[in-house]
Amino acid sequence: MINMTDYENSPELKGTLLGQQTEYKDQYDASLLFPIARKLNRDELAIDEAALPFVGEDTWTGYELSWLNAKGKPQVAVAEFIFPCQSSHIIESKSFKLYLNSFNQTRFDTLEQVKQHLVEDLSKGCNAAVEVRIFGPEAFNCINNTPLPGLCIDDLDVEIDCYSLDKQLLKLAANAVQVSETLHSHLLKSNCLITSQPDWASVVIRYSGPQICHESLLRYLISFRSHNEFHEQCVERIYCDIQELLGIKELEVYARYTRRGGLDINPYRSSHQQQTPFKLKINRQ
Repeated sequence: MINMTDYENSPELKGTLLGQQTEYKDQYDASLLFPIARKLNRDELAIDEAALPFVGEDTWTGYELSWLNAKGKPQVAVAEFIFPCQSSHIIESKSFKLYLNSFNQTRFDTLEQVKQHLVEDLSKGCNAAVEVRIFGPEAFNCINNTPLPGLCIDDLDVEIDCYSLDKQLLKLAANAVQVSETLHSHLLKSNCLITSQPDWASVVIRYSGPQICHESLLRYLISFRSHNEFHEQCVERIYCDIQELLGIKELEVYARYTRRGGLDINPYRSSHQQQTPFKLKINRQ
């Protein structure tokens, strides 16, 4: 299990803004972005970054993007930022918010200029090509609330007594047959690794292989409730635990986290598909 003190003392996290009082700048400043190496968590999961056991992406939604046009009139928009999971770094979320705030009083001649800065800065920060999509306030259909696919396991009548992460809770169904199924739960909760603030999510698990015991999967997901880890790391842990313990080879894990500070984070990991195959947005976002 991750030693939180060791993680905080990692040289990679020197200078992070997490848990600190900070000045909110309103003039564009790319230096506010603080990258964190994915390797910090992947080493603990014994993931070889040269041969990742998954593909996928992290989709962030920014609901509070604003800047000034050439005449000084404020513009507002919603943006999607798509980071490939093969990137060497993620962007620490508080620094991301401060970076977006720095656009607020900065003049840009065109929307394309705003997008160009976002693409270049974020791609440099995470060391991979980042895709950016910007939607105006009248684009009502850009991110619709949608039901999660598959069977919801939250209504199972099970007794829960474990709220500390325990991957040994995962079991195959009795006399497990080969199935292809999609399951989802709205009961995933973890906590920020540094600040311990709660992170709430709905998660979709789609797989083909020996059938997973639904009760055990629900208990396992609920066991994250007191666990401290970043969003992307939780999803990679769920993916690796299911693959390791249950021998599931064809697997997808997708979490939609609720927003904080105008940003939500939605990691997707798959054995076979790089891009998220279904466009989702839960009503809690």
